[in-house]
Amino acid sequence: MALLQDLIQQIDDPALRERILQETNKLVKQKKFGLVFEEHLPECTPLYDVPIRVGSKVARKIGYVSDIYTVLKIEGSAVLCDRRETHEQVTLQMDEIVAIAEFGEPIYPTLKPIDYVENAPANDLWHTLIEADNYHALQLLEYLYAEKVDCIYIDPPYNTGAKDWKYNNDYVDSSDAYRHSKWLSMMEKRLKLAKKLLNPKDSTLIVTIDEKEYLHLGCLLEETFPEARIQMITSIINRKGVSRKGNRADSNKKEITQFSRVAEYLYFVMLGDASIKKSEHNMLDTPNNRIAETDGQEQVGWLSMLRRGAASHRADKPKHFYPIFVDHQKRTIVGVGEPLDLSEDRKTVQSVEGIDIVWPMRTDGSEGRWQLKRETFIAALHAGTAKLGTYNRKQNRWAINYLNQGIKDEIAKGAIIVEGKDEKGALILKRVTEKLVEPKSVWNQTPHNASEYGTTLLNSIIGSDKFTYPKSIYAVKDTIAMCVSSKPNALVIDFFAGSGTTLHAINLLNAEDGGKRRCIMVTNNEVSADESEELTAQGYQPGDCEWENLGIARHVTWPRTVCSIKGNNIEGSPLTGTYGCDVEQYIEIEGEVTDSETGKRIRGKVYKKVKLPAYPNLADLKMSDGFKTNAAYFKLSFLDKTSVALGRQFKELLPVLWMKGGAIGKCPMVDEGDLPNMLILPMNKMAILIDEIYYPEFDDQMALYPEIQTVFIVTDSEPAYREMIRNYNGKDCYQLYRDYLDNFRINTGR
Repeated sequence: MALLQDLIQQIDDPALRERILQETNKLVKQKKFGLVFEEHLPECTPLYDVPIRVGSKVARKIGYVSDIYTVLKIEGSAVLCDRRETHEQVTLQMDEIVAIAEFGEPIYPTLKPIDYVENAPANDLWHTLIEADNYHALQLLEYLYAEKVDCIYIDPPYNTGAKDWKYNNDYVDSSDAYRHSKWLSMMEKRLKLAKKLLNPKDSTLIVTIDEKEYLHLGCLLEETFPEARIQMITSIINRKGVSRKGNRADSNKKEITQFSRVAEYLYFVMLGDASIKKSEHNMLDTPNNRIAETDGQEQVGWLSMLRRGAASHRADKPKHFYPIFVDHQKRTIVGVGEPLDLSEDRKTVQSVEGIDIVWPMRTDGSEGRWQLKRETFIAALHAGTAKLGTYNRKQNRWAINYLNQGIKDEIAKGAIIVEGKDEKGALILKRVTEKLVEPKSVWNQTPHNASEYGTTLLNSIIGSDKFTYPKSIYAVKDTIAMCVSSKPNALVIDFFAGSGTTLHAINLLNAEDGGKRRCIMVTNNEVSADESEELTAQGYQPGDCEWENLGIARHVTWPRTVCSIKGNNIEGSPLTGTYGCDVEQYIEIEGEVTDSETGKRIRGKVYKKVKLPAYPNLADLKMSDGFKTNAAYFKLSFLDKTSVALGRQFKELLPVLWMKGGAIGKCPMVDEGDLPNMLILPMNKMAILIDEIYYPEFDDQMALYPEIQTVFIVTDSEPAYREMIRNYNGKDCYQLYRDYLDNFRINTGR
């Protein structure tokens, strides 16, 4: 542009020069720097619960929802419609069409209860699944949780062209000059709403993607979140690789071989003070391809069972003098003898071939005693807190080791981590030190394998072939833990919920560290392309039960949620296995090695490959145990604005108010008939004054339940509302229905 302006300045005619400069400046202002794409016209959402009237905008249930008609006349089941694109007038049947909402129109959403699973009645933690177009769900969530969300994790469609589900990866429009435009437009609108949900002082957005769109997504994130710190991670999700074949771009159409895909990418968008936690794992090294190392961490020392110092002789505690029998070949303890009286000679205990007898003998040859009495030592062996130590060839004796109470206290406090047990049942321990490391930008973790811990796990819960390419539950857990491990009460949202891995992972994370993080998932209920064709051939349409029951929300996401919480599969049988995720690792043991100088075989440290839990804290959590938590399933519906303003749809709005109050306790319901004057709900930590003339009684009730945190007042008078909440400092107060209506009126023109 600078060169162009220099050339313009060389024009002799001042009027012409000025005119060209003006037009050039207009072009400069119109120029969009950064990511350039065609911004698509608004999307549309079918509103199956909204009645169709004259003037309604509708679309065919079978067809494109963006092919819009306006209702001109209704006679019985026949509906005369004007098609927007061609103004052709056609008569359609009422059961063929559905009311629609276009992008940017003011909407008045509510949540229609569908189902719930309650596996912890005394627990006030409730997760939620919302069946909805995620754009309109995000609008509702903005009203509920603006700037209150700690982490958003999304796995959006990768725009590969596959047609397995809606948001079906096919975001290439034939009218686009740029094949990425439609996908980028779809993502941009949702990311702008997501930004309004995130806490600007400390929160993180995580987006997974593959090579099809990672460059464009990165630019879009930079434009949408210019104030954020953004990093991209490469994560190995399938070491075997996924074959990538394609055709040449020219007319030859010859198939060519491409690199096999083993990884995907994760963008971390960190706002405010958000940071990634340091860990003892750098996420790059994996037990599969290295010998286990301490990374500078101190090993836990086992203590000798032989008593030393004061009161260390046999006579000091005769009950602590007993033989321990060791199979020399197998190098394991095979028995524990009875204590001997002081008058009994230890030589009376006869040896058996191949079995060594180990006594508590002092270095000067005198008889000592063990640290633990016989019964305590046997219990320690079973618990893994006692074990056979090394064999001293020179002294021809075995060491016996144990863990004292101090070590056990450190384990209880978390200063020492139990990583599992070795092949002989002894605990494998590692001391936690302050030397933590920053995770690296390439992750290579066995539990992140999407095939084994995504597809196989999901199929074991809900059956095979119901969802393609689910994420590894451990990959999602580890990813989110990077951001919320220090936030035990974090609010996490996933608005591309898919198979429901995120909520499953949050439950796993809570089980691992005792947190009470809450998860909100959003997914639509579209069926696959093949199922759509089959259902249509059978005469079914979207909205029919037969159609809806095969949608992703009802067929995959919710069944997985229910089953994983209850601990059984879709058939009702208990799930098998634990969440510890046993993987092959190398451990250090005593064995025979070759001396590098003499070439002789001697006893020394060797490494053995064994299967140990990758997550020791979850090793005892059986999948059949499920999770002590609860979840509610809602469908996004829409209300008539006038009815809301008049207070006629309070019952329909109650789930929305419950969510705005933090979704604490089971969602309340009101019986059919006249509404009560007020609702005092201490179990939900919320209260609603429905009839303002009963404010004095309401105020008295509020005084009885100080735990109530959220207050709704139904009144048309702003001064009256301010007067009524004057005593509720520190509580979250809202005026109905003005607060609700004003929020969604703002949605116009987005």
